[in-house]
Amino acid sequence: ILKKKKKKKSGRNNQGKITTRHKGGEHKRYYRIIDFKRNNYGIKGFVKRIEYDPNRSSNIALIYYINGKKNYILCPKNLNINDEIISNYKTSIKIGNNLMIKNIPLGTFIHCIELFPGKGAQISRSAGSSSLLISREKKYTQIRLKSNEIRRINSNCFATIGEVGNEKHNLIKFGKAGIKRKLGIRPTVRGVAMNPIDHPHGGGEGKTSGGRHPVTP
Repeated sequence: ILKKKKKKKSGRNNQGKITTRHKGGEHKRYYRIIDFKRNNYGIKGFVKRIEYDPNRSSNIALIYYINGKKNYILCPKNLNINDEIISNYKTSIKIGNNLMIKNIPLGTFIHCIELFPGKGAQISRSAGSSSLLISREKKYTQIRLKSNEIRRINSNCFATIGEVGNEKHNLIKFGKAGIKRKLGIRPTVRGVAMNPIDHPHGGGEGKTSGGRHPVTP
């Protein structure tokens, strides 16, 4: 199973209260189950196709393994259809390959990085993101994230070679409000434009400046 139904949250928590404003009304979508663990060790896989995923900024690649398994992975930059990839403790340094951080040379760009061995990728998963291996000491490796934050990670964690693809996603022009509504983004309304019942800044005759100290949200 590579897809499952996704329930809309519309910015509500488990009590039904709005915790994130300006969300709701998105287009129906399926959740694509991504293989963040890549635990088909030593088994070759081939890129069957590259797909759009409405649940994330990056594209995803459908992988057919020679043992008959199929999985989705995040599509790295410059990974093409029919390319061969593999996941193993130690393997060649090639885009899309997944291996232990201790076996990756310093100065390599990596993505889909585990924080704890065997837990699955948690760092550098959004479109265009990657981290740089900068140093190694005993059982730990230091990486520099895209934000320039430096983190120390267990060298037995796995990571994927290369950068996440679709790096120009942030340059897309929506063109009209309807596109954002399909993505589940509702209008952002100022408190001073509301009625008194809706917000502490609401009400007043004509245009007012709120009449009290600013509050969030």
